[in-house]
Amino acid sequence: MKNIKIDTEFIDNQLSNNDLNDILGEAWEAFRTLTARTGAGNNFLGWIDLPETIQSQIADIRSDVARLAPEIDTFVVVGIGGSYLGARAAIEALSASQERAAGDESPHILYAGNTLSEDYYWQLMQQLDRCNYALAVISKSGTTTEPAIAFRIIKSHLEHKYGMAEAARRIIAVTDAQQGALHDIALQQGYRSYVIPDNVGGRFSVLSPVGLLPIAMAGHDIGQLVAGARDMRKLCLENSTVDNNPALHYAALRNLLYRKGLPVELLVNFEPALHYVSEWWKQLFGESEGKEGKGILPHSLCYTTDLHSMGQYVQDGRRMLFETVISVEAAHHHVDIPHDEQNLDGLSYLEKKSLTEINHQAERGTVMAHYAGGVPVIRIVLPTLDAYCLGQLLYFFELACGISGYMLRVNPFDQPGVEAYKRNMFQLLGKPGFGR
Repeated sequence: MKNIKIDTEFIDNQLSNNDLNDILGEAWEAFRTLTARTGAGNNFLGWIDLPETIQSQIADIRSDVARLAPEIDTFVVVGIGGSYLGARAAIEALSASQERAAGDESPHILYAGNTLSEDYYWQLMQQLDRCNYALAVISKSGTTTEPAIAFRIIKSHLEHKYGMAEAARRIIAVTDAQQGALHDIALQQGYRSYVIPDNVGGRFSVLSPVGLLPIAMAGHDIGQLVAGARDMRKLCLENSTVDNNPALHYAALRNLLYRKGLPVELLVNFEPALHYVSEWWKQLFGESEGKEGKGILPHSLCYTTDLHSMGQYVQDGRRMLFETVISVEAAHHHVDIPHDEQNLDGLSYLEKKSLTEINHQAERGTVMAHYAGGVPVIRIVLPTLDAYCLGQLLYFFELACGISGYMLRVNPFDQPGVEAYKRNMFQLLGKPGFGR
């Protein structure tokens, strides 16, 4: 089993043994609260067991993909926040890092329901005019404004293009089991449906049909994704100790750094394919921890690109941040620097080196410089970027988030603050029941 691991080489010297022992003990208590399901929000802990309980639905998801995928060239995922970010994180990571197998004609994935931009939808509808497409609409209630608007627009387009009956055959709903606007529409129209478990919040739902259906439709191996998550669950939950639980260690370290006056965490990668993993991570931790005037602010950068814009601030700016670097050991492809007789660019010293080797040295040089400049660095090391390792990483972050939230003494599984802007928006738009 190839596991991800935590490297603390560039943080150890800044923390005393007493600090570490105390924070690890506190993290262990938070972990026990989480796994005993006795803490705040314990009615939303179904995600802990998803790597085991979702197994029975993988065959159904693959069957729907086998039914629809050969007929279409495009699949639209309608959702926002946790209803789409997990799927997009996995799809972008695996699509960008791996070459499609010969004969793989998986649909191109488009996204809707995550913006209110009129120009975006005008362009999307122009594109869908030329596509042979189907869609998944993902919403627990069916009334979340952005995906509800998107679904109404795209559903109308689909029905005009293919007719009511064929449009219904091309729509898959992922929603509540018993109630809600989308549940009722799906029942009335006869859509194929999957259930969002009642005890799983959106930002923890990537290993449910919310994430697995779009990921499978994009041609990726959801069996391996779930296997990676299952093995990480086993590592962290079965016979776990303070010493052998990487999620606990990560939660402990980030909270210790927060208490030492570093309220900003930069999630850094050296692989552009991980951009949407960072976006998913920002929602996971930001929405879980940002409460009661508390919380580590999650931010992300993609190196080496962002070293040419934000590198100056990280190196010499205000000391209020720490970095967590996702480091990928092995690439899927090999590109050497070629020989050039004239060497006008002065790059001959790099000849015969692969880009992976150069990227690794850029990473190490960056980490060394930032550490020397007063920025602690946690490294999360992935053996490679494939479905199995990504499944490990996603579950690792989810478990660490639950532990970390309890260490902050907040409920990591609610999000009361997101309602404030909605009330104002509904009032301004004249929604019934919200006044003017």
